[in-house]
Amino acid sequence: MADAKVIPFDDDRSRSGGGARPARRRTGPGGNGSGRGDGSAAPVSALPGAQVPEQPELSPEAGETERGPGEPGQEAVDAGRSPAGGWERRIAGGLAFLRRRVTGDYDVDEFGYDAELTDQVLMSALRPLADKYFRVEVKGIENIPSDGGALIVANHSGTLPLDGLMLQVAVHDNHPAERHLRLLAADLVFHLPVVNELARKAGHTLACAEDAQRLLEMGEIVGVMPEGFKGIGKPFGERYKLQRFGRGGFVSTALRAGTPIVPCSIVGAEEIYPMIGNAKTLARLLGFPYFPITPTFPWLGPLGALPLPTKWTIQFGEPIPTDGYPPEAAEDPMLMFNLTDQVREQIQHTLYKLLVQRRSVFF
Repeated sequence: MADAKVIPFDDDRSRSGGGARPARRRTGPGGNGSGRGDGSAAPVSALPGAQVPEQPELSPEAGETERGPGEPGQEAVDAGRSPAGGWERRIAGGLAFLRRRVTGDYDVDEFGYDAELTDQVLMSALRPLADKYFRVEVKGIENIPSDGGALIVANHSGTLPLDGLMLQVAVHDNHPAERHLRLLAADLVFHLPVVNELARKAGHTLACAEDAQRLLEMGEIVGVMPEGFKGIGKPFGERYKLQRFGRGGFVSTALRAGTPIVPCSIVGAEEIYPMIGNAKTLARLLGFPYFPITPTFPWLGPLGALPLPTKWTIQFGEPIPTDGYPPEAAEDPMLMFNLTDQVREQIQHTLYKLLVQRRSVFF
C-alpha cells in the first residue's frame, strides 16, 4: 500500500522554496477588501483609548518544536518512514542473511531444522500460496496449546502433499505464539534429491516413533497424517473418505510422551489434482507408490502440474488428553484401538460437517 500523503496544517512551503500561498483577505461591511495588495496582512487599528499589546517577535524558526542537540529532526523521522528507508532496511537484512549463509553462522537442531531459513525463505514462499491462491481459512486454532508438546493428526489428500505444507503455514501464521509444526514424513521424501534437504531444513523428520516421541518431549508441535500414501493417492471418486489409520502408532507415541492429540480436518485439498487414473506400471518403473492421471496431467505437460485454485478450510478439533493414563497404557492394544478410532471418527465427522457448510469448491 502506498504511503499516505500528509498535509500539514501550517504550510511551510515559503521556507522550503515553494510558491507562497496568497494571503486570505477579510472583507469589511462595505465590501472593500482590507488586505494589502502585496499579499501581507494589514495592521489592525486600535480603538481610541485602548492600549495595543506588544506582539512577540517571531524568529524564522517559529512554529517548529525545539529539540536538543542529540534529538533527530522531523526530516530524519520522515526518512525512516519513507519507502526508501524501508527498502534499505530490507536490503541490509537480506545481505546479512546471505552473509550468515555463506559463512555458516547459523544454527540447526539435531534433526537438521533451520529456523531462520524456514521463517525468512520457506514460509515466505509458501505464504502467498496459502493466503492468495488457496485462501486457507483456519478454525479452532485455540485448540493447539501455547506451549508444550502436542500431536496434530490430520487427513491426507491431494495427489501431491501440499496439504502438509499448508498445514504448517496455518499453524505458524494463525497461532498467537507462532508455533512451528514439525511434520512426520514418509521415507520417500528423504530419498528425493533437493526435497530431502528442504524437508530437513523445514523441520520435518522421518515418520518413526523414536523421532516423534523425542520431538514431543522437547515440547514441539508434531504433525502426522496416518493415511499415508493410501490417502494422498486415492482416486477422486473416494474423496473425503478416510482410509485406514494404520496400527495406531501415533496414539502410542502420544501416550508415552503424555501429550494431547489434536484432530485436524482439511477440506479443499482433494480437488487440487482430481486423480481419475493411476499408471501403475509407470509408477513401478519410477519407484513411486502411484503415478497420477488427472484431467490436465500429463496431457498439458508441465502446465498440467498446476493445482486448481480451490478454497481450503482447516479446522482443529477439541484436543484429546493422554496425560491421565498410566505408563503401561502405551502397550494396551485395546486402548490404542479405541483412541485411534475416536480420532478417526472425529476427523471424519468434521469433514462431513465442513462439506455441508461449503458453498462451492472454488469460493
